[in-house]
Amino acid sequence: MTTKLPMTLLAQLDDVAVFQTAAFQVPDFTNTDVETTDIDMAEQIKQRMSQSGQTSYGELNLGLHVHDDATQVLSNRMHLLAAINEQLNEQLNEQQLPQQRLLLKRMHWVNQVHGKHVHDVDNTPLSMQTVDADAMVSQQANVGLAIMTADCVPIVLYQPASGQIAAIHAGWQGLACGVIKVTAEHFDSTIGQVMAWIGVCISQTHYEVGKHIRDQLLTGCVENQLLTPSSTDNFNQRYCTDTDTDLERVHKKVDKLLNIATISNNKVKLNLPKLAADQLMSVGIKVNTKLPVACSYEDKHYYSYRCQTHLQQPATGRMALIVVRSSAIPNVNHT
Repeated sequence: MTTKLPMTLLAQLDDVAVFQTAAFQVPDFTNTDVETTDIDMAEQIKQRMSQSGQTSYGELNLGLHVHDDATQVLSNRMHLLAAINEQLNEQLNEQQLPQQRLLLKRMHWVNQVHGKHVHDVDNTPLSMQTVDADAMVSQQANVGLAIMTADCVPIVLYQPASGQIAAIHAGWQGLACGVIKVTAEHFDSTIGQVMAWIGVCISQTHYEVGKHIRDQLLTGCVENQLLTPSSTDNFNQRYCTDTDTDLERVHKKVDKLLNIATISNNKVKLNLPKLAADQLMSVGIKVNTKLPVACSYEDKHYYSYRCQTHLQQPATGRMALIVVRSSAIPNVNHT
Protein backbone atom coordinates (compact mmCIF):
# COMPACT_ATOMS: atom_id res chain seq x y z
CA MET A 1 0.00 0.00 0.00
CA THR A 2 1.39 3.38 -0.99
CA THR A 3 -1.05 5.51 0.99
CA LYS A 4 0.13 4.71 4.53
CA LEU A 5 -2.12 6.17 7.20
CA PRO A 6 -2.82 5.35 10.85
CA MET A 7 -5.82 3.19 9.98
CA THR A 8 -6.84 -0.38 10.84
CA LEU A 9 -9.36 -2.71 9.21
CA LEU A 10 -11.45 -3.94 12.16
CA ALA A 11 -13.97 -6.10 10.37
CA GLN A 12 -15.16 -7.21 6.96
CA LEU A 13 -18.43 -8.93 6.18
CA ASP A 14 -19.97 -9.34 2.74
CA ASP A 15 -19.70 -5.97 1.00
CA VAL A 16 -19.13 -4.02 4.21
CA ALA A 17 -15.86 -3.10 5.93
CA VAL A 18 -15.16 -1.27 9.21
CA PHE A 19 -12.08 0.91 9.71
CA GLN A 20 -10.63 2.62 12.80
CA THR A 21 -8.27 5.56 12.41
CA ALA A 22 -5.74 6.77 14.99
CA ALA A 23 -3.60 9.79 15.77
CA PHE A 24 -0.32 8.10 14.89
CA GLN A 25 0.76 5.24 12.68
CA VAL A 26 1.54 2.10 14.65
CA PRO A 27 5.04 1.04 13.56
CA ASP A 28 5.59 -2.28 11.80
CA PHE A 29 8.08 -4.07 14.04
CA THR A 30 8.25 -7.02 11.64
CA ASN A 31 10.43 -4.81 9.44
CA THR A 32 14.03 -5.78 10.21
CA ASP A 33 15.26 -2.42 8.90
CA VAL A 34 13.58 -0.58 11.78
CA GLU A 35 16.19 -0.02 14.48
CA THR A 36 13.98 0.66 17.46
CA THR A 37 11.96 -1.17 20.07
CA ASP A 38 8.33 -1.16 21.12
CA ILE A 39 9.33 0.73 24.26
CA ASP A 40 11.27 3.35 22.30
CA MET A 41 8.41 4.00 19.88
CA ALA A 42 5.82 4.03 22.66
CA GLU A 43 7.87 6.65 24.48
CA GLN A 44 8.19 8.77 21.35
CA ILE A 45 4.44 8.67 20.76
CA LYS A 46 3.76 9.44 24.41
CA GLN A 47 6.02 12.49 24.20
CA ARG A 48 4.35 13.71 21.01
CA MET A 49 0.86 13.39 22.47
CA SER A 50 1.60 14.36 26.08
CA GLN A 51 3.26 17.76 25.82
CA SER A 52 1.56 19.75 28.54
CA GLY A 53 0.04 22.97 27.27
CA GLN A 54 0.73 22.21 23.59
CA THR A 55 -1.75 21.42 20.84
CA SER A 56 -1.43 17.93 19.40
CA TYR A 57 -3.17 17.23 16.10
CA GLY A 58 -1.21 14.06 15.40
CA GLU A 59 -0.82 12.61 11.92
CA LEU A 60 -4.47 12.26 10.90
CA ASN A 61 -6.77 14.78 12.54
CA LEU A 62 -10.20 14.49 10.91
CA GLY A 63 -12.03 17.14 12.93
CA LEU A 64 -12.80 20.52 11.37
CA HIS A 65 -14.10 21.91 14.66
CA VAL A 66 -10.89 21.70 16.75
CA HIS A 67 -9.14 24.81 15.37
CA ASP A 68 -6.77 22.87 13.13
CA ASP A 69 -5.98 24.20 9.65
CA ALA A 70 -9.10 23.41 7.59
CA THR A 71 -7.09 22.78 4.43
CA GLN A 72 -5.02 20.16 6.23
CA VAL A 73 -8.09 18.47 7.71
CA LEU A 74 -9.82 18.28 4.33
CA SER A 75 -6.62 16.90 2.84
CA ASN A 76 -6.56 14.27 5.60
CA ARG A 77 -10.11 13.27 4.76
CA MET A 78 -9.30 12.94 1.06
CA HIS A 79 -6.20 10.86 1.83
CA LEU A 80 -8.35 8.67 4.09
CA LEU A 81 -10.80 8.05 1.26
CA ALA A 82 -7.93 7.15 -1.06
CA ALA A 83 -6.31 4.87 1.52
CA ILE A 84 -9.54 2.92 2.09
CA ASN A 85 -9.99 2.42 -1.65
CA GLU A 86 -6.39 1.35 -1.96
CA GLN A 87 -6.67 -1.21 0.81
CA LEU A 88 -9.89 -2.65 -0.59
CA ASN A 89 -8.38 -2.82 -4.07
CA GLU A 90 -5.40 -4.73 -2.67
CA GLN A 91 -7.77 -7.29 -1.16
CA LEU A 92 -9.46 -7.74 -4.54
CA ASN A 93 -6.07 -8.30 -6.17
CA GLU A 94 -5.07 -10.85 -3.54
CA GLN A 95 -8.26 -12.85 -4.15
CA GLN A 96 -7.96 -12.42 -7.94
CA LEU A 97 -11.38 -10.79 -8.20
CA PRO A 98 -12.43 -8.07 -10.67
CA GLN A 99 -11.20 -4.69 -9.45
CA GLN A 100 -13.17 -1.46 -9.35
CA ARG A 101 -11.05 1.66 -9.11
CA LEU A 102 -13.66 3.57 -7.12
CA LEU A 103 -14.87 1.20 -4.45
CA LEU A 104 -15.76 4.13 -2.20
CA LYS A 105 -17.05 7.23 -3.99
CA ARG A 106 -17.81 9.47 -1.05
CA MET A 107 -17.57 9.72 2.72
CA HIS A 108 -20.29 11.32 4.82
CA TRP A 109 -19.60 13.39 7.93
CA VAL A 110 -21.95 15.16 10.36
CA ASN A 111 -21.65 17.94 12.90
CA GLN A 112 -21.99 15.90 16.09
CA VAL A 113 -24.01 17.63 18.81
CA HIS A 114 -24.55 14.94 21.52
CA GLY A 115 -28.18 14.40 20.58
CA LYS A 116 -30.20 11.65 18.90
CA HIS A 117 -30.98 12.98 15.42
CA VAL A 118 -30.36 10.37 12.70
CA HIS A 119 -29.28 11.68 9.30
CA ASP A 120 -30.54 9.59 6.35
CA VAL A 121 -27.86 10.35 3.76
CA ASP A 122 -29.83 8.63 0.97
CA ASN A 123 -32.83 10.96 1.28
CA THR A 124 -31.05 14.26 1.83
CA PRO A 125 -29.85 16.50 -1.02
CA LEU A 126 -26.11 17.12 -1.11
CA SER A 127 -25.20 20.39 0.55
CA MET A 128 -22.13 22.37 1.55
CA GLN A 129 -23.71 22.76 4.99
CA THR A 130 -22.89 19.98 7.45
CA VAL A 131 -25.96 18.40 9.05
CA ASP A 132 -26.30 18.48 12.84
CA ALA A 133 -26.69 14.82 13.82
CA ASP A 134 -25.17 12.04 15.92
CA ALA A 135 -26.02 9.12 13.66
CA MET A 136 -26.23 8.33 9.95
CA VAL A 137 -27.88 5.59 7.92
CA SER A 138 -27.53 4.54 4.28
CA GLN A 139 -28.42 1.68 1.93
CA GLN A 140 -26.32 2.91 -1.00
CA ALA A 141 -23.25 1.14 -2.32
CA ASN A 142 -19.87 2.91 -2.61
CA VAL A 143 -20.62 5.04 0.46
CA GLY A 144 -18.77 5.52 3.74
CA LEU A 145 -20.15 6.83 7.04
CA ALA A 146 -17.63 8.34 9.47
CA ILE A 147 -18.12 9.10 13.17
CA MET A 148 -15.48 11.23 14.89
CA THR A 149 -14.46 10.68 18.50
CA ALA A 150 -11.83 11.49 21.07
CA ASP A 151 -13.24 9.45 24.01
CA CYS A 152 -16.95 8.97 23.21
CA VAL A 153 -18.21 5.59 22.02
CA PRO A 154 -18.33 5.16 18.22
CA ILE A 155 -20.60 2.43 16.87
CA VAL A 156 -21.32 1.13 13.38
CA LEU A 157 -24.17 -1.14 12.31
CA TYR A 158 -24.81 -3.45 9.36
CA GLN A 159 -27.81 -5.51 8.34
CA PRO A 160 -26.90 -8.12 5.70
CA ALA A 161 -30.51 -8.72 4.64
CA SER A 162 -31.10 -5.10 3.64
CA GLY A 163 -27.53 -3.95 3.04
CA GLN A 164 -28.16 -0.98 5.31
CA ILE A 165 -25.32 0.52 7.32
CA ALA A 166 -25.27 3.09 10.13
CA ALA A 167 -22.77 5.01 12.24
CA ILE A 168 -23.46 6.33 15.74
CA HIS A 169 -21.74 8.83 18.05
CA ALA A 170 -22.58 7.90 21.66
CA GLY A 171 -21.18 9.95 24.51
CA TRP A 172 -22.91 9.83 27.86
CA GLN A 173 -25.53 12.33 26.62
CA GLY A 174 -26.31 10.20 23.58
CA LEU A 175 -26.51 7.09 25.72
CA ALA A 176 -28.94 8.93 28.00
CA CYS A 177 -31.22 10.33 25.28
CA GLY A 178 -31.39 7.11 23.25
CA VAL A 179 -29.34 7.68 20.09
CA ILE A 180 -28.74 3.93 19.76
CA LYS A 181 -32.42 3.04 20.10
CA VAL A 182 -33.51 5.75 17.65
CA THR A 183 -30.95 4.60 15.08
CA ALA A 184 -32.03 0.97 15.51
CA GLU A 185 -35.58 2.02 14.64
CA HIS A 186 -34.36 2.83 11.10
CA PHE A 187 -33.78 -0.89 10.54
CA ASP A 188 -36.50 -3.45 9.85
CA SER A 189 -35.67 -6.09 12.43
CA THR A 190 -38.24 -8.50 10.95
CA ILE A 191 -36.10 -9.16 7.87
CA GLY A 192 -32.84 -10.09 9.57
CA GLN A 193 -30.20 -9.56 12.24
CA VAL A 194 -28.46 -6.20 12.69
CA MET A 195 -24.82 -6.39 13.77
CA ALA A 196 -22.69 -3.80 15.58
CA TRP A 197 -19.02 -2.97 16.05
CA ILE A 198 -17.73 -0.64 18.78
CA GLY A 199 -14.59 1.42 18.19
CA VAL A 200 -11.88 2.91 20.38
CA CYS A 201 -13.20 4.94 23.31
CA ILE A 202 -12.35 5.85 26.88
CA SER A 203 -12.26 3.02 29.41
CA GLN A 204 -13.98 2.97 32.77
CA THR A 205 -10.62 3.30 34.53
CA HIS A 206 -10.13 6.79 33.09
CA TYR A 207 -13.72 8.06 32.89
CA GLU A 208 -14.47 9.62 36.25
CA VAL A 209 -17.53 11.86 36.49
CA GLY A 210 -19.71 13.42 39.14
CA LYS A 211 -22.55 11.32 40.48
CA HIS A 212 -25.00 13.79 39.01
CA ILE A 213 -23.85 12.65 35.55
CA ARG A 214 -24.39 9.03 36.57
CA ASP A 215 -27.83 9.95 37.84
CA GLN A 216 -28.80 11.78 34.64
CA LEU A 217 -27.61 8.81 32.62
CA LEU A 218 -29.67 6.37 34.68
CA THR A 219 -32.68 8.68 34.47
CA GLY A 220 -32.42 8.72 30.68
CA CYS A 221 -32.10 4.94 30.51
CA VAL A 222 -35.21 4.55 32.69
CA GLU A 223 -37.37 7.17 30.97
CA ASN A 224 -36.43 6.10 27.44
CA GLN A 225 -36.47 2.35 28.22
CA LEU A 226 -32.96 1.84 26.86
CA LEU A 227 -31.99 -1.22 28.91
CA THR A 228 -33.52 -4.48 30.04
CA PRO A 229 -35.17 -4.34 33.50
CA SER A 230 -32.31 -6.40 34.94
CA SER A 231 -29.66 -3.99 33.64
CA THR A 232 -31.62 -0.99 34.91
CA ASP A 233 -32.15 -2.49 38.35
CA ASN A 234 -28.42 -3.28 38.62
CA PHE A 235 -27.19 -0.13 36.89
CA ASN A 236 -24.69 0.84 39.56
CA GLN A 237 -23.18 -2.62 39.83
CA ARG A 238 -22.93 -3.11 36.03
CA TYR A 239 -21.64 0.28 34.88
CA CYS A 240 -20.20 2.17 37.84
CA THR A 241 -17.15 1.92 40.05
CA ASP A 242 -17.09 4.08 43.14
CA THR A 243 -14.13 6.37 43.68
CA ASP A 244 -15.11 6.91 47.31
CA THR A 245 -15.33 4.48 50.20
CA ASP A 246 -18.96 5.22 51.07
CA LEU A 247 -20.81 4.91 47.74
CA GLU A 248 -24.47 5.85 48.01
CA ARG A 249 -26.61 3.23 46.25
CA VAL A 250 -28.51 4.56 43.25
CA HIS A 251 -32.27 4.56 43.64
CA LYS A 252 -34.14 2.77 40.89
CA LYS A 253 -37.11 5.09 40.66
CA VAL A 254 -36.70 8.32 38.70
CA ASP A 255 -38.37 10.59 41.25
CA LYS A 256 -36.01 9.46 44.01
CA LEU A 257 -33.07 9.59 41.63
CA LEU A 258 -33.64 13.27 40.85
CA ASN A 259 -33.56 14.11 44.55
CA ILE A 260 -30.18 12.40 44.93
CA ALA A 261 -28.73 14.30 41.98
CA THR A 262 -29.17 17.61 43.77
CA ILE A 263 -27.16 16.63 46.85
CA SER A 264 -24.48 14.23 45.57
CA ASN A 265 -20.98 15.67 45.10
CA ASN A 266 -19.05 12.41 44.95
CA LYS A 267 -17.68 10.81 41.82
CA VAL A 268 -17.92 7.47 40.04
CA LYS A 269 -16.22 5.85 37.07
CA LEU A 270 -18.56 4.93 34.23
CA ASN A 271 -18.21 2.04 31.80
CA LEU A 272 -19.58 3.66 28.65
CA PRO A 273 -18.67 0.88 26.15
CA LYS A 274 -20.37 -1.78 28.28
CA LEU A 275 -23.46 0.42 28.62
CA ALA A 276 -23.48 0.98 24.84
CA ALA A 277 -23.18 -2.77 24.22
CA ASP A 278 -26.07 -3.50 26.57
CA GLN A 279 -28.24 -0.84 24.91
CA LEU A 280 -27.49 -2.42 21.53
CA MET A 281 -28.42 -5.88 22.77
CA SER A 282 -31.60 -4.56 24.40
CA VAL A 283 -32.91 -3.63 20.93
CA GLY A 284 -31.91 -6.97 19.44
CA ILE A 285 -28.61 -5.98 17.84
CA LYS A 286 -25.73 -8.45 17.91
CA VAL A 287 -22.47 -6.94 19.18
CA ASN A 288 -19.51 -8.36 17.24
CA THR A 289 -16.85 -6.50 19.22
CA LYS A 290 -15.24 -8.21 22.17
CA LEU A 291 -14.98 -5.86 25.15
CA PRO A 292 -12.93 -4.17 26.43
CA VAL A 293 -11.83 -2.15 23.42
CA ALA A 294 -8.64 -0.09 23.29
CA CYS A 295 -8.75 2.93 25.59
CA SER A 296 -8.43 6.32 23.89
CA TYR A 297 -7.03 7.90 27.07
CA GLU A 298 -4.50 5.23 27.93
CA ASP A 299 -3.22 4.35 24.44
CA LYS A 300 -1.32 7.36 23.09
CA HIS A 301 -1.83 6.23 19.49
CA TYR A 302 -5.32 7.71 19.82
CA TYR A 303 -6.90 11.10 20.48
CA SER A 304 -8.41 11.81 23.89
CA TYR A 305 -10.30 14.96 24.86
CA ARG A 306 -10.03 14.07 28.53
CA CYS A 307 -6.27 13.65 28.24
CA GLN A 308 -6.14 17.01 26.46
CA THR A 309 -8.02 18.57 29.36
CA HIS A 310 -5.78 17.01 32.00
CA LEU A 311 -2.65 18.17 30.14
CA GLN A 312 -4.17 21.65 29.69
CA GLN A 313 -3.68 21.43 25.95
CA PRO A 314 -5.62 24.02 23.91
CA ALA A 315 -6.82 21.38 21.43
CA THR A 316 -6.38 17.87 20.10
CA GLY A 317 -7.53 16.01 17.01
CA ARG A 318 -10.35 13.60 16.25
CA MET A 319 -10.19 10.03 14.96
CA ALA A 320 -12.97 8.16 13.19
CA LEU A 321 -14.76 4.83 13.11
CA ILE A 322 -15.87 4.26 9.52
CA VAL A 323 -18.25 1.80 7.92
CA VAL A 324 -18.14 1.46 4.13
CA ARG A 325 -20.35 -0.47 1.75
CA SER A 326 -19.31 -1.47 -1.74
CA SER A 327 -20.52 -4.33 -3.89
CA ALA A 328 -16.91 -4.85 -5.00
CA ILE A 329 -15.72 -5.99 -1.57
CA PRO A 330 -15.32 -9.79 -1.67
CA ASN A 331 -17.76 -11.90 0.29
CA VAL A 332 -16.53 -13.61 3.44
CA ASN A 333 -18.13 -16.13 5.73
CA HIS A 334 -20.37 -14.87 8.53
CA THR A 335 -18.59 -15.48 11.82
